[in-house]
Amino acid sequence: MPIRLVLADDSFLIREGMKELLQSVDELELVATCSDLDSLRAAVDRERPDVVLTDIRMPPTNTDEGIRVAEELRGRTPPIGVVVLSQFADAEYALALLDHGASGRAYLLKERVSDLGQLVNAIREVARGGSVIDARVIENLIAARSRNKRSALVDLTPREEEILSAVAEGKNNAAIAKAFHLTEGAVEKHISSIFSKLGLSEEPEVHRRVKATLIYLAAAREPERR
Repeated sequence: MPIRLVLADDSFLIREGMKELLQSVDELELVATCSDLDSLRAAVDRERPDVVLTDIRMPPTNTDEGIRVAEELRGRTPPIGVVVLSQFADAEYALALLDHGASGRAYLLKERVSDLGQLVNAIREVARGGSVIDARVIENLIAARSRNKRSALVDLTPREEEILSAVAEGKNNAAIAKAFHLTEGAVEKHISSIFSKLGLSEEPEVHRRVKATLIYLAAAREPERR
C-alpha cells in the first residue's frame, strides 16, 4: 500500500513544486495540500495520513507551527509520522522536535528537497517509526549540546566513559559486555548510572541512547577535553 501524505507549506510555488515531485513516486499518495496550521489540522483529521510533510513556519504566527503539529500528533493511534522541512539548520528547533522522542520524526533542510531520494527516504523512515535528522542540523545540535552538557561528563567514572564511548559506536549491551568482559547486568547498571548523571533518566531507552551519544560526541569535540 502507498504511504498516504499530507503536505503543508504556505508558499504556493513550493507546494506545487513538491506536489509534482511527490506525485512522481509510486509508493507515495498525496491526499491533501495545505497552506496554514488550521487547514493542516483539518486535513489530518479528515484524511488520517501516514505521514505529514510540513514547513516549520506557517500562518497564523509563522514561528513554529510545524513543531507544534508534530507534538500534537504524538501518541495518535495509528501513529502519524512527521517530516519537518525548514530553511534553518537550527539546533533549538531540532531539540524541540525530539523533546519527547525521536520515533516517527524527521527534520530536513528545504535545500535537500531537490534530492528526491533523500526526501522519500525520510518519509519512508518516519512512516515505519524511524527518525532522520539532517547532517547540518546534527552538527549544530552537537555544538549546542557541548555548551550545555559538557560538564555532565566530568561526573562519569572512567569505566562509564568507556561504556558511553561504546554506546556512541552503536554497540548494544551484549556487545559492550563482551568487549569489557562484563555481565550484561553490570553493563545495564553502568548505563543506568550514565543516563542518571546526564539527566536522561526519565526518557525512553532508545531516546536516551541517542541523546547520550550526542552529548558524548559534543564533549569529544570540545578542546578543553582533548
